[in-house]
Formats: sequence, C-alpha cells, structure tokens
Amino acid sequence: MRAQILVAVRAAVVTLVLTGIIYPLVITGAAQALFPRAANGSLVQDDRGATVGSALIGQLFTNPAYLQGRPSAAGNGYDPTASGGSNLGPTSKKLRDRAAADVVRLRRENPGAPLPIPAELVTTSASGLDPELSPTGAFWQVSRIARARQVSPERIRAVIAANVDGRDFGIFGEPRVNVLAVNLALDRQFGMPTARPKAAPAASN
Repeated sequence: MRAQILVAVRAAVVTLVLTGIIYPLVITGAAQALFPRAANGSLVQDDRGATVGSALIGQLFTNPAYLQGRPSAAGNGYDPTASGGSNLGPTSKKLRDRAAADVVRLRRENPGAPLPIPAELVTTSASGLDPELSPTGAFWQVSRIARARQVSPERIRAVIAANVDGRDFGIFGEPRVNVLAVNLALDRQFGMPTARPKAAPAASN
C-alpha cells in the first residue's frame, strides 16, 4: 500500500510540474517570442502612444463623426467579462422592440444613407464583442461621418476602403473592417472632432 501511495504521489507531482508549470511557461514564452502583439491582447495605441482598446474587442462609439459598430448584448454592452448574446429568440417581444428602436435611431442619425439598413447594424453578435463590420455596414455610414466632419463623402469612403481587410489567406472568412482602426485613421486624416466619443459600455439589450 505504501509503495502504491508513493507512486501515485510521484506521478501527481511530475504531472503537476509538467502540465502546471513547465508547459505553460514554454507556451507563454513561445507566444511572447513569436506573436508578442497577439499574446498581449492585440492592444491598439493612438498616435500619442496611449492604449485605446484591443483590435479584438468592440467598443461603443456614439459620436456621429465616428464609425459605429454592431450593438452588443454582452453585460451592459461590450463587457469582455460577460461575453455572449442576448439569447432572445425570433418570437421575443423584447428583441423585436430593441431592433425596432435601433432602426428608428439609425434612420434618424443617418438620413442620407440608403435603405435597407444593413442587418448587422441592428443585430448583435454571438459574442457581443465583435470589433468588425462588413464593408457594406461601414460604407452605409459614410454620409453621417462626412457631415459631422465637414468633408466630402468620397474622402471618408477612401479612408474606409483603405482599411478593408480581405479574406484570411485569400479564402477564409469575408472582407471586414475593424471599427477602431477606421476611427483612428479618421482622426489621423481629419483630426479629432470637437467632442471625442467615449468608448463606454452600451445600454443593456
């Protein structure tokens, strides 16, 4: 019995050291050496060197001079500690009311935009943290941004077009636009608007 206990203890200690200490240290070190930006959260800095967010986590932008992302049902909105969708089904009155209110708001804030409104601007993502839009969803907002920044729509469209990411390896996924990257590019090109938007949690959906 004693011999069996000693074998079990040794096996537990070796497993703990290998999988609980050595393996995490090796993987963390390799990640830091090979992919330091991704390993540290894909953090994004503005031109002043201040960290303004992550390329992987969406934020709430309410200033009309900025590109706005998808609505979020994560916690109180874009909460990385409460990632998830609303879990509301197509028969949910709460979901219909929220979507209808978003449609009214989008039409009011984007009077020059064509109809129909891109569905992604009304629907939340499964994670609630989606940092990207399709090019269609981004270009749909051009007229509002151009009006707020008092520049031609063509110049806004050019900034967005320059920040369209293609399919991964040319075949995986769909073309997409990172909302934060476009907003930083807009500030670099045209300067910050008078009132910079706050990246804050959205209202609960």
